[in-house]
Amino acid sequence: MNETSITAGELDGIPAGTWTIDPAHSSVGFTLRHLMSKVRGSFDDFHGTITISEELSESTADATISLSSINTGVEIRDQDLRSLRFFDVEQYPTMTFQGTGLDLSGPAPSLAGNLTIKQVTRSVQIELEYLGFDETGLQGEPRVGFSGRTTLRRSDFGVGGTASDGAKIVVADTVRVELDVEAFSE
Repeated sequence: MNETSITAGELDGIPAGTWTIDPAHSSVGFTLRHLMSKVRGSFDDFHGTITISEELSESTADATISLSSINTGVEIRDQDLRSLRFFDVEQYPTMTFQGTGLDLSGPAPSLAGNLTIKQVTRSVQIELEYLGFDETGLQGEPRVGFSGRTTLRRSDFGVGGTASDGAKIVVADTVRVELDVEAFSE
């Protein structure tokens, strides 16, 4: 199996249907530049589904992520990210992704969809890696795994203020998002 691409043949053995994302075996992470380093973090509270269609190009995924669950390992920074300056979690508690279709035609497969943060919706492409399928899973249930990555601009969603202080970058506008998803079917 080639982990850098998905082919129709690889997905042929996976039953069509809705798969529930297992948050205990999945992650939603991000990386962005801050001054001369990179800050890594995650969102620890999320849920969603993957729908594998008989027609693979119609396969989708939907997810909801609690913005208050942001975790960079530094509580004072996490509080700032939850504040009005960035996510404003009191007014906008979640971000959502609604997939619109799977594209297998390019050099790397991608899932197209609409990402909504702070009531701003933008189209995004998530580059995918197929990690495998297990008919018997952990407790007899079928499981499937994928990794995904995309790059976003904070300014496209109204998240945060200026990205620089004069000539130096304080917080980059570009954010790298990385997903590892394991889902099960009942």
